[in-house]
Amino acid sequence: MHTLYESDDLLNQYLLFHYASKERLFPYNFPISEALDFSKRCVWEGVDFDLLPNKARALDLGCSVGRSAFEMTQMFDSVVGIDYSETFIDAAKILKNTGRLAVDRLVSGLQSISEEVVLEPDVQRDRVSFEVGNAENLREDLGDFDCVLACNLICRLSNPKALLDRLSSLVRPNGQLFMTTPFTWLESFTPKDRWLGANAEDSFSGLREALEGQGGFKLLKSWDMPFLIREHSRKFQFSIAQASRWVRIDE
Repeated sequence: MHTLYESDDLLNQYLLFHYASKERLFPYNFPISEALDFSKRCVWEGVDFDLLPNKARALDLGCSVGRSAFEMTQMFDSVVGIDYSETFIDAAKILKNTGRLAVDRLVSGLQSISEEVVLEPDVQRDRVSFEVGNAENLREDLGDFDCVLACNLICRLSNPKALLDRLSSLVRPNGQLFMTTPFTWLESFTPKDRWLGANAEDSFSGLREALEGQGGFKLLKSWDMPFLIREHSRKFQFSIAQASRWVRIDE
């Protein structure tokens, strides 16, 4: 397990990234609003709800601390959230059970503000479950889904192809796949010879080749999605993810 995602600092950063209001995340007057609420936007912008059947089932791979999975409970009958980090999953389970969780918002140095993140009242907590799992080696009895989210995950896997090969068995025929990634390839996560696009025009072309080939997916739409992660009151990570919505072809 990559220990980076087991630290308290990263837990607090991602809780704020998923749940904090603009005032708590970015209390400045710079035009940054389109980069906020990324995990929420992944659901409401990423999924085409008109294409879903009744009583749909969803999977959030790399769910982190759970915001997208909780959002999906408003439109799906059942949702499964899976992440490699035990720390993140423990936090998501507390939110499921209590609807709130303490978080430390770092100001600078050793100074922080203790507060809470709280789930919105529309969330249907009884519809979601969370578990620790490896996206490259998911349990065989996981089943299949009408919609799978994999947001900012693919470039943090040691073997992205392992997940891409599994997706056709996770997404039902005519089901949707929504992915985002900034394609931030790092050898500390992914060996260089496994970076997508090594034999293609770019990383997205490599992703498209994998999904449209043996994966049996058709690209419906692709676009840019900015996001902002707060480290402390004067340091932020601004990134632009490549977003793409796919449908599994019913052959």
